[in-house]
Order: sequence, then structure tokens, then C-alpha cells
Amino acid sequence: MPIIILILVVMGLIILRLAKRQYALVGLPPGRVVFLDTSQFVRLQNALYDPVTGLSGKPDYLIRDHDAIIPVELKSGRAPLQPYPGHILQLAAYCHLAGEVYGQRPKYGIIKYADKSFAIDFDSRLENQLLDILAELRRCEQHMPDRSHDSARRCRACGHKEICDQGLD
Repeated sequence: MPIIILILVVMGLIILRLAKRQYALVGLPPGRVVFLDTSQFVRLQNALYDPVTGLSGKPDYLIRDHDAIIPVELKSGRAPLQPYPGHILQLAAYCHLAGEVYGQRPKYGIIKYADKSFAIDFDSRLENQLLDILAELRRCEQHMPDRSHDSARRCRACGHKEICDQGLD
């Protein structure tokens, strides 16, 4: 009986070590994963949602490190010299959502490319930029542009077909 216990303990330690190695390879900061949208093996969580702004989204990871929440967004490509502006705004959206849903405003988030990571401060300047863009998008939604084509196929594939009054179908 003791040999079985010893084997189970050794196997447990090996699994723990492999898990820590995989965690480090992904490039996650230390802490506990509280949100995950990248696994094939677990049921994916619902999107985070802010009813005030109408913003919703699913960060790849949210890590809780003591009292902090850290959004992590994974990108499969090689890192540019600086993160792309769209990636920064995407991360800002996840920072904002994490603050609304978990009641803790993140101080920063991480964009992890295949070969490099960037820590992006979630300061008031970045949050205001995000909120300004969301406000502009809401203004644009109220003024649909005229259809620029005569293709029913394009209309069927359009993401605005539910609200468009110029559809060809």
C-alpha cells in the first residue's frame, strides 16, 4: 500500500511541475486564473458585459494576483516594435470590463505576442480614449450610411442586416 501512495505523490508532483511549466510558457503573470477563453477542455465562460456602455467581450485570461485583476490578451503573430493601436484598445476594453464586473479597476493589462509581451498601463488617458471611441460608435450607429453596392450576396453576409432598411433581400 505505501508504494501506491508514493507513486501517486510522485505523479502529482510531476503533473504540478508540468502545469507550472506550461503556465510560464504561455507568459501569464503569477496569480490565479479567474477567467479563461482559450481552452478546448473546459466550458467557455459568458462574455463580460457593462450595461452602461453596452460593451461586452471575452479576454483570453483574467489573472487575480492578490488584490489585482490583470487582463491578458494572446496574439499568435510575432510582436511588432510596439503593440498595434487596435490591440491596445482591445486590451483597454477588457480592463474596463474587468473593472466593472469584478469591482477592481486593473492598473494594467498584458498583450502577449508569440515572441514578446507588453504590459500596457490602464490609465485615465487610455480609458477616456476607449470611452470616446465607444461614444463615436454609438453616434455612427444612429446614422447608417447608404448601401454602396447592388449585391444581394453581400447584404446576406452583412453584420448590419438586422437594422438596415436598404437590404436587397
